[in-house]
Amino acid sequence: MLKYDQFKYLPTAKDLPDSDDTPVDNELQDLIPHRLRSILAMVWAERWDWFFGVDMGVYYHPNKPAIAPNGFLSLGVPRVIDEDLRLSYVVWEEKRIPILVIEVVSERVREEYSAKKQIYQELEFPYYVIYNLQGSGKDRLDVYRLMNGVYDLVPGNPVWLPEVGLAIGCERGTYQGMTREWVYWYDERGTILLTPDEIAVAAQQRRLEAKQLAQSEQQRRLQAEQLAQSEQQRRLEAEQLAQSEQQRRLQAEQRSAEAGLRAQRLAELLRSAGIDPDIEL
Repeated sequence: MLKYDQFKYLPTAKDLPDSDDTPVDNELQDLIPHRLRSILAMVWAERWDWFFGVDMGVYYHPNKPAIAPNGFLSLGVPRVIDEDLRLSYVVWEEKRIPILVIEVVSERVREEYSAKKQIYQELEFPYYVIYNLQGSGKDRLDVYRLMNGVYDLVPGNPVWLPEVGLAIGCERGTYQGMTREWVYWYDERGTILLTPDEIAVAAQQRRLEAKQLAQSEQQRRLQAEQLAQSEQQRRLEAEQLAQSEQQRRLQAEQRSAEAGLRAQRLAELLRSAGIDPDIEL
């Protein structure tokens, strides 16, 4: 009996096109998935069982064209397959479907909520994340989880992904000098996970704030020293004023005593001359 291995004759990543020459629609569709990948490269630096693709073709059927989400995460696959890296993500070679796909909606809503969502649902990708630039408030980031073959919208921001061990959400921040709303990974405590660049900027900011705090503390100590010196000068001036006042009183008492003595001597002279000093003229 002839044994037929269906996987043996399937095309490999080298056989399949790895680019359709279609550029991304805008800068954010490139920046958002790249920064998500750079965060994972740091927090999972010791792990080699994951792969995050950005605008890479995902082949799920040998007779169908690849899909190319803005970003996708696959777990349980080699992070690096060889020095040439991946040309595409071929499901029948990887033997794993991505656990999460993310789409950044362009200026006008296209197929993210319809055709693409249907494809990802049929392929049973556990999580589908849509970041809508035109959305408002909590609706800017939608996280869908596959439940019984159907995508259900998961409420909250951020949304915890137990299979990934991280949460995903969005809030305002600064990345590459641009302050706006970004998509972030979060740890189990809900703390934002930053990119290496953001950590460096934050560390620089902390050093600057520490330097400013030290300068403020030095200025405060200088002002305290100046205040202490002013207080000491005030006390010295008060002591000098008190001493001057005491000296003035002593001088006044001395003048009064001398005047009394002179009056007494005058009275004695008048009496010796037969004149009563007490008689009013």
